[in-house]
Amino acid sequence: MSASPTPVIASSPLDAEAQRLLEHLGERLDAPALWWSSGYLAGLAARAAQGAPRLSVVPASAASAADEVIVLTASQTGNGRRLGERLRERLVAQGVPAKVVASGDLTLKQLAAATTLLAVVSTHGDGEPPDEARTLFEGLAGRKAPQLGKLAYAVFALGDSSYPKFCETGRVLDERLAALGGRRLLPRVDADVDYADLAEAWVVEALAAVPAPAAAPVGAAVVTAFAAVAAPQVAQATRDTPREAVVLTAQRIVSRQADRAVVHYELEGGEAFAYEPGDALGIWPVNPPSVVARVLAQVADAAGAAPVTRSRDTLPVADWLAERLEVTRVAKPFLEAHAERSASAELKALLAKDAAAQLQQFMAGVTVADVLESYATPAGRRWTAADLVAALRPVAPRLYSIASSRKAVGDEVHLTVAQVDDGAASSHLWLRGSAGDKVRAYIEPNTRFRLPEDPSRDILMIGPGTGVAPFRAFVQERAEVGATGRQWLFFGARHVEHDFLYQLEWQQALKDGRLHRLDLAFSRDQAHKIYVQQRLREQGAEVWRWLQGGASVYVCGDANHMAPDVHAALRDVAVAHGGLDAEGAEAWLGELAAGKRYLRDVY
Repeated sequence: MSASPTPVIASSPLDAEAQRLLEHLGERLDAPALWWSSGYLAGLAARAAQGAPRLSVVPASAASAADEVIVLTASQTGNGRRLGERLRERLVAQGVPAKVVASGDLTLKQLAAATTLLAVVSTHGDGEPPDEARTLFEGLAGRKAPQLGKLAYAVFALGDSSYPKFCETGRVLDERLAALGGRRLLPRVDADVDYADLAEAWVVEALAAVPAPAAAPVGAAVVTAFAAVAAPQVAQATRDTPREAVVLTAQRIVSRQADRAVVHYELEGGEAFAYEPGDALGIWPVNPPSVVARVLAQVADAAGAAPVTRSRDTLPVADWLAERLEVTRVAKPFLEAHAERSASAELKALLAKDAAAQLQQFMAGVTVADVLESYATPAGRRWTAADLVAALRPVAPRLYSIASSRKAVGDEVHLTVAQVDDGAASSHLWLRGSAGDKVRAYIEPNTRFRLPEDPSRDILMIGPGTGVAPFRAFVQERAEVGATGRQWLFFGARHVEHDFLYQLEWQQALKDGRLHRLDLAFSRDQAHKIYVQQRLREQGAEVWRWLQGGASVYVCGDANHMAPDVHAALRDVAVAHGGLDAEGAEAWLGELAAGKRYLRDVY
C-alpha cells in the first residue's frame, strides 16, 4: 500500500520562513501537543483582534487556583447557566483561567479562597433564589459566613419586572458579598426578561475589569473546544441553534370530562436531541393566529405586511406578532405603557404598589389582545405597529420536562403537555399534532435534577398532574440500566376516572417490579380535598425510613402551592418520626438538598 501524500496547506498567508518553521514544529509535536498549539494560536488571534498583549506560555501547573476566575451561576430555567458559559469562553479566549461553578456546587470554603467572582444569578418567582442556590444563600446569611476581604466580584442579576421583588436574588447576593468585605468590580446590573443587550455590555465590561495574568496558561478548555469542533459529530440542538423535531404521536390521555386537556406527545429529533432523564425540551412557539389577528385589529396602522424594525431586524408586523413577540402573556412594562395611553383608572389601580397580588392574578388570566380590547385608547393615542413591536417582550421558549428515557425510546422525545387556552406553546403543539408535522425545539439540560449515580439507591418521586412527566423517564431509565434501588411514586390529580395520567403504565410497572410503591391523591373524588402532601404525612413513618436509608426525594410541578406544601409535609415527617424540632427539620432538609438528595424541578 502506497504512503499517503503529505498534505498541502492551500493559500497560506505565511512567508517561506514562517511556513518552514510551522512545518518543522508540526513534525516534532504529537497529537496532544498539536491540539494544545491550536488552542494557543487561537488565543493569540483573539487577543490580537482585541489589541491585547500577547500571551506568555507557561506550564498549566504554574497557574494558581486562587487566580482562576469563578463564574458563579444560579439558574432555574437555564438562562443564567448559558450566560455564564459564554462569559467563561470569552475569558479563556482572553487568556484568563476561568471555570463555571453552579451555585449548588460552591462551598463557603471555596468562596473564601477565591479572588475573583463573576456571578450570574436569576430570581425565581417573586424574590426566591433558584433551588440550586438555596444552600449557598443560607450559608452566606448565617453565622459561619466567611470574611471576603480578598474577593473582587461583580453581579449580573436576571429577573422579571412583572414581579414586585424584581432581581431580588441578585440584589441580596451583591449586598451580602459587600457586607462580608468583598470589593465590587462593577455595579450590579438588574436585567429584565429581554436581557440580551445588557448581558453583552456587562460581559464586555467584565472582561475589561478582569486583567489577564502576565503569564497566563492556555487552558485545556480551549484545546478541548477545538477538538470538539474537529471531531465528526451531529450538532446538539440548543436554544440558539434549535432543530426541527417531527411529531410522531399526539394522544389525549385524559377523558373528555377532564377539566383541561392533557396530551402525550412523541417526537423524533434524531441524534441532535441527546438528553438525560430530568432534562427538558424547549419549544420555540408560534402564537395562535386568532390571537395575532385580534392584536392587529387594535393597531392604528396595522397592515399585516407593514415592515417594522427592532434592533437589527426588519419584519412585517404580522410576523413579529406571530413568531417573535409575546402576545399570549402580559408583562408589567406593557401594562404600564398601555395604562398611560388608555388613561384607564382600573389599570392604574392594579399597577399601584399595594396591589401586587391583584396584579399577578390579573396578568395570569389575560393576553395582550384582551388588554387592548378591554381598555381602549383614544383615537390619537392608539398603538402604532412600530410602538407596539418596541413595547412587547421577545417570545420565550416553553420548557417541558421530558417524559422518556433515551435508552428506552431511542431517538424519540416524549412530552406530557397540558392544553392552555390561547397558550402559545401548548397551542402550537396542539395545532400541529398530526404525524409528520414539525416544531422548532432544543434540549435544555437540567443537571440539578438527576438520578442518583448509585443505581442501588432508592428514590421517592412526588409529581402531581403533569409534574409526573420526568418520573416516567426515571422509571424507564432505571429499568434499562438494571437499577436495584426501589421507586416510590406519589401522584395526584382531580379525578381518578378523568385525569389519572399514564394509569395503565403505572399499574404495569407495579406488576413487573419497575415501580415498588404508588400512593395516589385525587382531590375532588370525595367531600374533602386530598393532595399528595396528605399522603406523605399518612405514610410518614415509611417515608422517614426510606430517607434515613439513603433514598433521594424528587419534587416536580407547581412552585407556588404544591412545592411549599410538600416541603412543609416533609418537615412534618421529620418532626413526627425523626424526633426533630421545626428548626432541626429545616436544617435536615437543607442537608438533604446540599447532598443532592432533595431535588426539585418546580415552575
